[in-house]
Amino acid sequence: MPPFFWAGLVSVVAWASNPSHIGANHFPPMISFPNTSQHRASLITLAVVAVAYSISFFHRFAPAGIAQDLAAAFQTSATALGVLAATYFYVYTLMQVPTGILVDTLGPRRILLMGGVVAGLGSMGFGLAHSLEGALVGRTVVGLGVSVTFIAMLKMVAVAFDEQRFATVVGACMVIGNLGSVLAGVPLTYLAQLVGWRSIFVGAGVVSLLLGVACWLLVRDDPHPAHTAASGPRAALAASVGASVLSVLKNRASWPATVVNAGVAGSFFAFGGLWAVPFLTQVHGLSRTAASTHLSLYFAGFAGGCLLIGSLSDRLGKRKPVAIVASHINLAVWVFWVTGMTVPVAASTALFTLMGACAACVVLTWACAKEVNPPALSGMSTSVTNMGGFLASALLQPLVGLVMDLNWSGTLVNGVRVYAADDLRLGMGLMAAVAGLGAAWTWRLQETGCRNIWVEPPRSNTLQH
Repeated sequence: MPPFFWAGLVSVVAWASNPSHIGANHFPPMISFPNTSQHRASLITLAVVAVAYSISFFHRFAPAGIAQDLAAAFQTSATALGVLAATYFYVYTLMQVPTGILVDTLGPRRILLMGGVVAGLGSMGFGLAHSLEGALVGRTVVGLGVSVTFIAMLKMVAVAFDEQRFATVVGACMVIGNLGSVLAGVPLTYLAQLVGWRSIFVGAGVVSLLLGVACWLLVRDDPHPAHTAASGPRAALAASVGASVLSVLKNRASWPATVVNAGVAGSFFAFGGLWAVPFLTQVHGLSRTAASTHLSLYFAGFAGGCLLIGSLSDRLGKRKPVAIVASHINLAVWVFWVTGMTVPVAASTALFTLMGACAACVVLTWACAKEVNPPALSGMSTSVTNMGGFLASALLQPLVGLVMDLNWSGTLVNGVRVYAADDLRLGMGLMAAVAGLGAAWTWRLQETGCRNIWVEPPRSNTLQH
């Protein structure tokens, strides 16, 4: 990538980590790095990992942009197509807790290298697959490889930056990561028509391999060693992995953030990852290019929303009210789509952008989870919360397809199933219900004041005899 690209990425993270653009009254000073080289190391590390994270976003949402190509290539039903898209989420979900353990014990550097290699091989296998079974294997391997990136990034933010700017810095990294989702919209659709979708995924595999090597060469597990020392040695964490997992799971304050993530992120991923383009082309009669433009704006809204919502929450010193307002606006747009009303293209693009921006309130769920659990378990706590969204997505994508298949009239065009508008709206209703669940649970979030409020429970005293 050209130097100016890297400079821009570092600048985004640097902006988020510097409180001067917001006002000194709202933020405490950043963790004092012993020298500027350590500060630069933290920014470069996050920029590299954020770029690697963008690849995971690309793979997450790519099936939506090429849904018709996949259906034609493998002659699939809506249910089978949903399963193909969801295999990514199955393994991603299962890997969240193990990733949290690995990040808290071994550090991000090693697993980012392995993740890049595995994702690269999986992407190339997916692109070269000539059967649905082969494509399923490839996408599963991709999900396994990219599953480590996000939790590693959250861990590094927690280590390197002040906790009261956690949501802002994560939001900035999400902006970079979402470049991958934007690429999965219009650019992917255009390139698929130009060079074929298979070549694109082979190329994405090569990029993943290179980024894995870049992480190994450039990433530091801890740009600020003194901070890690204060959190406790890795050996001690490794010796108590089981207790750490149970600690997060048994903490009742962890679960509202997990359910909110499941509802909001689950519906966002399921819709944007597969069903958005078919919904727009078959229900609203848009061209494939126009539908892909909507999808790109959907992702762009999410990227911008992550930064704005995270920054707003940190500025206000509040998590809960921001999450409530954003999640309920997101739900209102979902309900609008379910009614089947049609609007001008300009209005539909605005609504898609608004949906994406408000769905970005999920950035606060990771902060809420981290702030109600021990600081040394920041990787574990965020991974448990993150698991909620991917589990919901893994279930929703094939369920939506199943609902559509149950109501399918039997119409085929060139061997590809054609679904009625009502079939797609039923699927939309299912995703809207899940978004509603997430919005409802924002009222149960524990307000943290943008700081860690975990208090070690008192140990029971036993009489010594």
